[in-house]
Amino acid sequence: MKTKILILLSAFALVFSTTVQAQKLKKFGGLTEKKIGPKTIKVPYTDVVSYLGYAAPGNEDEVKEGKKFYYIYVWIPAVAPELGVRMMSPVGKTKVKGATASSSYTENAGSNDFFDTYITLERSDITSKDKITADAIKAANWITLAKNDDSSEMPKQPSGSSYNSLLRYKSEASDPLKALTVGLYRIGFTTYKTGEVKGTFLAQVAAPIKLPGVIMAKNIEDLNNPD
Repeated sequence: MKTKILILLSAFALVFSTTVQAQKLKKFGGLTEKKIGPKTIKVPYTDVVSYLGYAAPGNEDEVKEGKKFYYIYVWIPAVAPELGVRMMSPVGKTKVKGATASSSYTENAGSNDFFDTYITLERSDITSKDKITADAIKAANWITLAKNDDSSEMPKQPSGSSYNSLLRYKSEASDPLKALTVGLYRIGFTTYKTGEVKGTFLAQVAAPIKLPGVIMAKNIEDLNNPD
């Protein structure tokens, strides 16, 4: 009996490990669609900025609506017609060209921990990069532009569930509160279910036009002093 149990556990571990390694991201497409033969596809974003991180209990930035939220700050240096945001956990063996890797990710890259991602895209009223300070961020007005829990467009998690997240937001130039202007944004993330947020993750911000100078960082120091 013990031998059978060990065999079953080993088989499960092998499947789990394979699933973690097999996660593959599709091209990140925007809201614009194009028909190619019998298929209709979303035209891929031309500018994608990637960030690799690791979330752990106790390192949350804020408790909001009973959930522990973590933030990744994003400096957008130009007016954008549209932004896309997506998050995947765990990173596993996924390779992403030119991604910024945080020190916490580097230290925990081999971890199999993952979480049910829930993401938000928020815009602040800070429009000048030289005015980004910890105090300014605390005093800023943050507007939630979009949010997402589960997306069938994303790779499934090792559990087999489609719990990774993706959102797209189109600028409303006629409404100052909903326009994608130059300024400081943040990706908020947590877990939709009750529990701790723990695991490696890949976060990406994308646009249909080139936005030179986009910066993603977990803290203000890294945002103001990118490598």
